[in-house]
Amino acid sequence: MNLLQLSASQGPVECALAVAKALHRIAFEAKQAGVAVDIIEHVTGPKLGTFRSVLLALDGAGADQLANRWCGTVQWVCQSPYRPNHGRKNWFIGVALFSEQAVEQMGEIRFEACRASGPGGQHVNKTDSAIRATHLASGISVKVQTQRSQHANKRLAVLLIEQKLADLAAQNEGVRRAERRMFHHGVERGNASLVFRGERFEPAT
Repeated sequence: MNLLQLSASQGPVECALAVAKALHRIAFEAKQAGVAVDIIEHVTGPKLGTFRSVLLALDGAGADQLANRWCGTVQWVCQSPYRPNHGRKNWFIGVALFSEQAVEQMGEIRFEACRASGPGGQHVNKTDSAIRATHLASGISVKVQTQRSQHANKRLAVLLIEQKLADLAAQNEGVRRAERRMFHHGVERGNASLVFRGERFEPAT
């Protein structure tokens, strides 16, 4: 399982639209590759249908390849749909990857099974498959109930703690570029790993 974070950073509304378009593109590619995609967290953008950030969980045999393909800076080349006379045509978003490869470096995590809660009525999972995970060194705690099994929820909980630890490290150090870049604070312009063009967000050839 991998966590993939898409962020418009401090970019204008066009970047928030690019995040939404990238999300749809990733979902399309994931379906083709047989990879399951779950939206774990999201922050809506200034316009309907846009996102400042989205956190995805990718799971399946092709998850690593898909996540690595998107990791980095993504460039969208398109005339602004919101400002037709605007001269800028290049919009950038950041995609950060949090994988299970770094789990051993995180220290001890305590897991507790608990009952799922929240909206959903009779559709909420009434078994004790939900997991509360606590990182003992930092005290960071998360509760995960989106997956159907305790094992899957544990994997996702570990990745969420890893992401929160990376966020905390970036805040404490006051840096824009860390080993796992916090894209909410800054996205590199240029050196794009992927380039898409036009309203349909098609890959550049």
